[in-house]
Amino acid sequence: MQASRARLFKEYKEVQREKVADPDIQLVCDDSNIFKWTALIKGPSETPYEGGVFQLAFSVPEQYPLQPPQVRFLTKIFHPNVHFKTGEICLDILKNAWSPAWTLQSVCRAIIALMAHPEPDSPLNCDSGNLLRSGDVRGFQSMAKMYTRLAAMPKKGADLCRQHLRQILFYVLYSVRYYF
Repeated sequence: MQASRARLFKEYKEVQREKVADPDIQLVCDDSNIFKWTALIKGPSETPYEGGVFQLAFSVPEQYPLQPPQVRFLTKIFHPNVHFKTGEICLDILKNAWSPAWTLQSVCRAIIALMAHPEPDSPLNCDSGNLLRSGDVRGFQSMAKMYTRLAAMPKKGADLCRQHLRQILFYVLYSVRYYF
């Protein structure tokens, strides 16, 4: 346990030095528990997550860095490798491909890379995985953008999205009534 604390303190100091170097990741240690961390990551550009800020929760085991941290999204996200309800992430480095060379910062970078390059063949969210596997990239991107606007953007964006959804719903209901 002493080795894991030393490693986490080292990472904490490194994060303090790198705050300016990596503006896409803000990693923060809990004030009262070195084994609890949170991160804010920016959605990668040219993806449906662009413009969103996503919160992650890290639970670091006492055997760290020999065992991986448990990481989950606190912000709702529509992604094939993220369980929609629990935020659990399906990423090999958090399971069987873990190495003590990984740091909490590099785990955040890997999660950002996963956001940009989903793996629909091992989905935790079957709906998004099925959209991608069936070739409906447009449908996947529309859903992912909508949830990004609703959950990962400032309220102004969410209010605009809700207004847009109301307009779509009105249009659909009006169209249905017109045909029947």
